[in-house]
Amino acid sequence: MIDVPVIAVDGPSGSGKGTVSRLLAEQLGWHLLDSGALYRLTALAAQRRGMALDDEAMLSTLASKLDVRFASEAQGASVLLEGDDVSLAIRNEDCGIAASKVAILPSVRAALLDRQRDFRVTPGLVADGRDMGTVVFPDASLKIFLTASLEERGARRLRQLKDQGVGANLPSLLRDLAERDARDARRAVSPLKPADDALTVDSSGLDVRGVLDRILTFARERNLV
Repeated sequence: MIDVPVIAVDGPSGSGKGTVSRLLAEQLGWHLLDSGALYRLTALAAQRRGMALDDEAMLSTLASKLDVRFASEAQGASVLLEGDDVSLAIRNEDCGIAASKVAILPSVRAALLDRQRDFRVTPGLVADGRDMGTVVFPDASLKIFLTASLEERGARRLRQLKDQGVGANLPSLLRDLAERDARDARRAVSPLKPADDALTVDSSGLDVRGVLDRILTFARERNLV
C-alpha cells in the first residue's frame, strides 16, 4: 500500500475541502475518503441509540463495529448506515456538531484509524479530513492544509443551508464554527493543525476552480498528474 499515492487535504469546517477533494478525485480518477463522514456516522448511530456523546467506551465499540457502506457513483453516491440511506442526515448542522464532540475521543479515533487506511487502494486516494496528513497518512505524496477566514466560512455555510431550504443565521453559524475550531485544535489526540510539510492554501476570495487549479499545480510538481 505504501506505493499508492495519497493527496491529503486537511482543514477546518467550511474551508471547502469536501468539495475540492471530491472534484480533485474525479479529475485524477482516484478514490475519495471523506473521513468526516465516518465521525458523523458514528455520532448519528450513537444518537439513534440514545448514547451519551462523551461515553468513550461505548462510542469506540460502536465505531469499530459500525455497519456503513458507501454506494458507488452509479448508485448516487449514497451513504448507508445499517442499510438506511443517511446521506442527507449526516450533513445537517446538529450532526456536524455531534461529530466534532465524538472526534475528540482518543478511543474513537483509534477505532476508525484502520478503516480510513483501508481506503488507500490503486490508482490513488484523495483523503479529506482534519488529520489526514498528520496521523492517518503521514507519508502522503502531497499534503494540503486548506483554510479560509471564519467570516468566509460562515458565509459559505449560510449559503449552503439556504440552498437546502434550511433556516440559519450568520452569528449563530460563526459561533458554532468558532467552537468547533477550538475543539478540533485543543483535542489531545490528532489536533487540527497543518503537517510540517503541508502546503497551506487560503481559499478566502478564491472560487472552487481556483483552489482546484492551485492544488493540481502542486500535484504536477510532484509528478502525481
